[in-house]
Amino acid sequence: MPPNRKRRAPAMEPAAGGAGQQRQSKASASKKAKKGGGSGGRWPAVKPKKDLQINRLKGTQLLTIPDFFTSTEAKAFIDITESMGFTHQGSLGPLKGEAYRDNDRISVTDPLLAQAIWESGINRIFTDINISGKVATGLNSNIRFYRYTEGQRFGRHIDESVDLGDGSKTYYTLLVYLSGKGSAKDSSGQGLVGGETVFYDQRGGVVAEVAPVQGMALLHLHGAKCMLHEARVVKKNAKYVLRSDVVFS
Repeated sequence: MPPNRKRRAPAMEPAAGGAGQQRQSKASASKKAKKGGGSGGRWPAVKPKKDLQINRLKGTQLLTIPDFFTSTEAKAFIDITESMGFTHQGSLGPLKGEAYRDNDRISVTDPLLAQAIWESGINRIFTDINISGKVATGLNSNIRFYRYTEGQRFGRHIDESVDLGDGSKTYYTLLVYLSGKGSAKDSSGQGLVGGETVFYDQRGGVVAEVAPVQGMALLHLHGAKCMLHEARVVKKNAKYVLRSDVVFS
């Protein structure tokens, strides 16, 4: 049976403007984003990061970036999204051909925020990466925030590529963990238990298990070469994640 695929319709709606609209938005947003800005003061300033540590997991295309967001930035995103209000997102389940899904979600279209995150360091990672003759040009302006409370999870699934039109397409998923296991830089005392992102090979064997750490980013290929993966159940406290996609043109 083919792996269950993530339902993309809700996530794709804000991206319907296509690549031309995204390029125009990025051009007007670039100067503001370089200053570390968000969008109109709603979001915390995402400052450019120097000397990012890039870890490749087990020879795969899975990349982790510790401290991509500072604890201050991560906590600010949590506070803002909580004030906005999350909407529950579920699924019909495996019996209906869908991955099991139980989490809360916010979706916004914000070219300024996407540009700020891209230029804070993600852009440098993709300088020499090209796919099918295309190069990375930025992040999808559709930014999603996920919240998993105790008992919630997202079953095994594959992230699909999004065709933005005019030759632009997404090929990588970007996740930034806004909460995670306690660390020296996390003074909240609310360490997360569970919620690991786990990747599987074609035989169902575990390839990598990524435990959320506050501020850490995770990048992985999606679309045709996406590995089956899941977000394990949260056992204690809440897991918050920022999600976008790397666009190639």
